Amino acid sequence: MNRPPDAERGLDALVQAVLERPKYRSICPDVVRDVGARELAKRRNMQEAIKATRGKLHQIGGAYISGSQYARWLAELTQASQSGGMPALRPVCRQVMQQHASTRERLPILEQFYASALAGLPPSRVVLDLACGLNPLALPWMPLAEDAEYYAYDIYQDMADFLNGFLALTQMRGRAEACDVLQACPTRHADLALLLKAIPCLEQLDKDAGLRLLETVNTDHLLVSFPVHSLGGKSKGMAQTYEAHFRQLVAGKPWAIQRFEFATELAFLISK
Repeated sequence: MNRPPDAERGLDALVQAVLERPKYRSICPDVVRDVGARELAKRRNMQEAIKATRGKLHQIGGAYISGSQYARWLAELTQASQSGGMPALRPVCRQVMQQHASTRERLPILEQFYASALAGLPPSRVVLDLACGLNPLALPWMPLAEDAEYYAYDIYQDMADFLNGFLALTQMRGRAEACDVLQACPTRHADLALLLKAIPCLEQLDKDAGLRLLETVNTDHLLVSFPVHSLGGKSKGMAQTYEAHFRQLVAGKPWAIQRFEFATELAFLISK
């Protein structure tokens, strides 16, 4: 988007002000810029826009991760892998996934989640994980092909660096990247894409984000899920609300859809 020079300088100043805080320092600058531009257009002054941008970034990312200690986690994962391979790696993966709200909620159903939702598909060779959080640590539970490639995307660079260390540790081909999936959706063709509990967050930034991603992601199959409880543990009819919203998003699409209801998550497998 072409902006007047003064507006561009103002946006540069906002991005710099947000990124100088340690809590936001590792967020992809493109994400900060996109959120900041929206807030500058709505707020009365720069300080309000900076505060609103930080708040929005916390809503979509910071609220989910607790006390990231990536160097220690990778060291523990490495030690486990060297001592006992995949069987020893699984319990440490579970421990680390406890530190992110989205994957923590999935732990009670982890054994059945991928086994059930992907049971009807051949082992995937190329996987995209959008707004991934710590979900790539669930790789030991995913029914993937032996030569699979895994590409993970989130807004945090330090998280992407950690996940790249984990992918290397498990000898999984692919990589993790920090990027803005709304502005630059990966175009790589995949057998399977994962969009797990991400649509509600992304639609806080852009109300059309869910539909745009469902239509844009270049994949044969897309596993989409929604939370059934808030971060505070209340259900508030969330499953019914999100299912109605999802059905609205896919209305009229020539896609086959399977529904899976788990104790902590509602999932849909779209086959394009």
